[in-house]
Amino acid sequence: MLTTPALRKTLLTALLACGAWLVALLVLAPYVQMLLTALKPHDELFASPTTYLPESWEFGNFIEVWRVAPLWEYLRNTIIIAGLSTVLAVSVALPAAYYTARRRFWGRRGFLLLVLVTQMFAPTALVIGIHREMLALGLIDTHASLILVNAAFNLAFSTWILHAYFTSIPVELEEAAWLDGCGKARALLTVTLPLAVPGVVTAVIFTFITAWNEFVIALTLTSTPDTQPLTVGITAFIGQYEVQWQFLFAASLIAIVPVVILFAFIERFLVSGLTAGSVK
Repeated sequence: MLTTPALRKTLLTALLACGAWLVALLVLAPYVQMLLTALKPHDELFASPTTYLPESWEFGNFIEVWRVAPLWEYLRNTIIIAGLSTVLAVSVALPAAYYTARRRFWGRRGFLLLVLVTQMFAPTALVIGIHREMLALGLIDTHASLILVNAAFNLAFSTWILHAYFTSIPVELEEAAWLDGCGKARALLTVTLPLAVPGVVTAVIFTFITAWNEFVIALTLTSTPDTQPLTVGITAFIGQYEVQWQFLFAASLIAIVPVVILFAFIERFLVSGLTAGSVK
């Protein structure tokens, strides 16, 4: 028979499990609604009274949507923009984070504070200035403009995450490598970076997801399917007099799949990367 402390622990575990399942159901409910709507025929969407479940399941909507809109082109643009933005942001953040973690220079605290302050500016507040700057550079309606903007807005977060992780790695490991004959660059590549993989992966996944989901800047700087990402492209299903809900939700679910797959592969690195530097 369970003792009182054991019974309390069991009840608490059960309560937490029920709460977790409830939160999970609340989070998944909108996606279930999107899926059910994407599987409805066009006539059912505007029928009265409406039903929650489709009366006839239209799985062909997920095939038809590729013909109705150039989704392949939008998807290709999104992969190029998100991928190169991530590479650029992390490539710049790595040396900046490593230097600030290993060097005590004058103005270091101010530099880190400035990096944090830049993270507070929303793209929406700067959209006019960004548009004028890209217009002056001749980069309107190009991949380069979105890559530069997305990389710039994610640079601060990547620098802070990597700074915290480099700080948590003992400098004595590098010093031991120096004594064994490694130069500073080789010690960084062979000793420090392999240990910092969770932090790097965390910066990569968050930068990639943010760039993948970005809408406002992409809507402002692009105007043709050749350069528009998926977030902007799917708005083509929203017309002046009618919204093609079945195609809109089908395209939205398709847009989620690559990010979910990426997250599933590297999820195990995220917790250690986000909690780096929290415990001394």
